[in-house]
Amino acid sequence: MNICVFLSAADLDDRYTRPAREFAELLGKGGHTLVWGGSDVGLMKVVADGVQEAGGRLLGVSVDFLAAKVRPNADEMVIAGDLAERKALLLEKADAVVVMVGGTGTLDEATEILELKKHGKTRKPVVLLNTAGFYDGLKEQFRRMEDEGFLPVPLTELVFFAEEPVGALAYLEAVTSTATAVGQGQ
Repeated sequence: MNICVFLSAADLDDRYTRPAREFAELLGKGGHTLVWGGSDVGLMKVVADGVQEAGGRLLGVSVDFLAAKVRPNADEMVIAGDLAERKALLLEKADAVVVMVGGTGTLDEATEILELKKHGKTRKPVVLLNTAGFYDGLKEQFRRMEDEGFLPVPLTELVFFAEEPVGALAYLEAVTSTATAVGQGQ
């Protein structure tokens, strides 16, 4: 499975890097491909290192103005002209999406995929990995949006909240195997 991970390129402390590394190792050991922003810095580097060291593939999608920060030994690297093209390519190349801790760029990427799902433009599973309670406030806001009628579909159809890396990958593997079985008429 090609799993797109939206996450920060910042250098972060162990409460964020340890679970990110754990998820990356699970992804690599599972034979999956990491689709990510292509940077070789911060949390992006931690995840790419973990996937690669565990035997997974790396498919990066960077952007012109960040080309100096791309990972030199990725299995595949695409350079987009701008951030909008980058987001589109990341989503196009992915079978599923995991949102890890991040700033405004990560939040922008997360809300875009959820908006596409809300309108039926994609059915790709989305997991929000709530490391160290980072997204507790966002989770509450999404629940309020649902409760007050701002979401035309149930929140559970848009996003799965995982508290631990193993739960995030288990969910993705379960929903994609179910979708494959249904698609094959089983």
